[in-house]
Formats: sequence, C-alpha cells, structure tokens
Amino acid sequence: MPAALLPKAAKPTKSSFIEGLQRALQLDFFNDLFGSNDVIIDNHAVSPNASNDATDSTAQARKRQILIQDQVLEYELRRSKRRSIGFLIADDGLRITAPRWVTLKDIENAIHEKQHWIISKLREKREQTNKRRLSTMRWEDGARLPFLGKQLTLRITHQARVSIKHDDELDILHITLPPDFQEQQLKDRIKHWLQQEAKYIFNQRMPVFAQRLGVSYHSMSLSSAGTRWGSCTSQGKIRLNWRLIHFTPDIIDYVVAHELSHLREMNHSAKFWATVESIYPEYEHAKRKLRQHASADLPVF
Repeated sequence: MPAALLPKAAKPTKSSFIEGLQRALQLDFFNDLFGSNDVIIDNHAVSPNASNDATDSTAQARKRQILIQDQVLEYELRRSKRRSIGFLIADDGLRITAPRWVTLKDIENAIHEKQHWIISKLREKREQTNKRRLSTMRWEDGARLPFLGKQLTLRITHQARVSIKHDDELDILHITLPPDFQEQQLKDRIKHWLQQEAKYIFNQRMPVFAQRLGVSYHSMSLSSAGTRWGSCTSQGKIRLNWRLIHFTPDIIDYVVAHELSHLREMNHSAKFWATVESIYPEYEHAKRKLRQHASADLPVF
C-alpha cells in the first residue's frame, strides 16, 4: 500500500494503554510463574518527553536506598531501552529497570506511588523464602512427594534390581535401589517416573479439549522449561511442563485448555479467555489455584 494511503496511527488512549499493560502482565504471569522466583508486580508508565538529564545513565546495575514507610528500602536499579519503569521482586529484593532518560526523581516518585504494593510483595517473597527453607524435601524413606494434588509416601527398599511401583490406593511409591545408592540416583528414578506419568495423562487430556474446541494439534511434548507451564506454536506444536504432574487434575486441564486455545487466538486478549472458557468453564478457579502455587512448594531434582 502506498505510504500516502496508509491509515493515520491512532493516538494511544489511557484505556488502551492500560488494556495493553494488563495483557502483557497476564502473559508474564503465565510464563514466569514457574521456576523463577522473581515476581513481576507492575510496570509504571512514564512520558517519553521526560527530561533527559538522568543522573544515573549507566546501564550497570546499582544498589540504591530510599526511605518509605519509616524504613530504608534498598533496591537495585538497572537502565535499559525499555519505555516504562519496571518493578520486579527477586530473591535478593526489589529490582527496578528504567529507561536511560528517566531521572532518579521520577524513579523515586514511582516507588512512592507503588510503596504499599512493593512492601506487600516483599513480605510475600520473604514468607515464600522461609517456607521453602522449612519445606525442603528430604530424599529418604518416608519422604512425601506431591503427585496430582496428593502426597505420595516414598518407601525405599534395597535390592540389586532397580524398580518403582505406585500403590494408588495407599498413596505409596515403592522404590527399590542398590544398598549403596546415591541420592541423585533416587531423584533421577523418581523424576523419570513422574515424567512418564505426566506424558500419559497429558496425552489423555489433550484430545478431550481439542475435540471440544474443534481443533487439531501437531504434537505434544514434555517441557522442562524453568519459566513457563506450557507453550504453543502456530504450527500446533504444544509443550507442557512435566512438573504439572505435581498439581491437581483441574490445574492440568486448565493449562491444556489454555494452550489449545492459542490455536484459535495467539494472544491473551479477551477473545482468547472467552475461548478458554468455552471449553473449560471452570478455568478461573483453576487459574487462581495455579497462581497460589510457587516453585517453593515443589521438590528440586
């Protein structure tokens, strides 16, 4: 189309900016929930016409302090080419990424504006870290392993032949290993079993929701990604994180429905969520449950 005939770009409105931000945060949430202990809590819009006299224009991360709510808050400041101020709660505290041209005053104003949110998220992160420290799984006889929302009890016996058997009625996982086995051998054997179970269940649920939606997918494979529960390509190749096997079946169904819905809508728009709801009306409940789960609740292999 000739340049003269191109439609004039519409001036972004406040509502369109907020809608775009909400969609971006939804995508970040779904992708970053697992593995990474960082929590993206918000983006703060800034005007591109702001002053260019930023006193901290280096791209290197810097530790800074600010007084909020009668306490000194330390944060790490990073400069980038992004167009907004980004807030992220990591294991080591608050990280802020801001455009190179934004002044420190603007950044501190943004911190004050988000202070209640920041303090709340820092408290949640601290509690999560303490929980992870207290709930670290001990790989030994009698240990408890999350499986489909239940807790399996590990029962380890010593034999030359390695085997594993699931007692579904008693929720026991019987494992035989050589007397001189190493902890990593136990982890690897359990991980392999969990992955096989995940593959079996995913392959059962995928056709159910694909039929409801009236779509076909190219393939399903397991993922060990550290930053997302699932992914879908435009070619219909779907990957599901095998660690979903730790969660209840309704959460697994939600992620399956979520990824299959991308075959209709490759975005997280309102139309996409309506598509998810059309094949899984209870998705909101499962989505909330998934939000409540953290990587701290899962065993480390």
